[in-house]
Amino acid sequence: MKLRSSPLSPFVRKVRVCALETGQHDQLELVTTVTTDPASDLWRDNPLVKIPALVFDDGESLYDSAVICEYLDSRHQGPKLFPKEGAARWATLRRQALADGMMDAAVLRRYESIRPQNLQSADWDAAQKRRVDHGLAVLEKEAGSFGETIDIGTLTVAVMLDYLNFRFAVDDWAGKCPALALWHQKISTRPSLAATLPPTG
Repeated sequence: MKLRSSPLSPFVRKVRVCALETGQHDQLELVTTVTTDPASDLWRDNPLVKIPALVFDDGESLYDSAVICEYLDSRHQGPKLFPKEGAARWATLRRQALADGMMDAAVLRRYESIRPQNLQSADWDAAQKRRVDHGLAVLEKEAGSFGETIDIGTLTVAVMLDYLNFRFAVDDWAGKCPALALWHQKISTRPSLAATLPPTG
């Protein structure tokens, strides 16, 4: 399977973490893709021209990260990252949706920051930051109940927090969310997360 990817994308990292957790990372061929390059033909694998996209030998593909992760989870026999039913499933999917939305907002902030300065909108940036801050407030209240739970919800939260550290360290989310920061410190020792941190050099 080919994974259209970028080493800096938190959504690609989420898929890689899931692949490691389910013992399938060695089955993925990472294909670095620049989404703004028309020559990449990314639209053939994802008409939205976004990464990640998982491409099979027959040319069929899956997108986005939530769909790809659930597909990978369906292929292994170990502990499932997506609970099958009941309250646990809905809580996990809700948490994944929250963290995905926060990553979306953070990525939009990043894109805004690299536009020509005369085209940047402080109001737009502030609106995206508010979305992240509202999500952090919710997660701070919930962090005490996370325990050692490993599922697609908690893993996506961990990836999202690492992206905030990577792109927006100056905002110091950890200083404002001590319970969440303590949980994040513990889960970050997990091999799948430690092995996929974005490059810092």
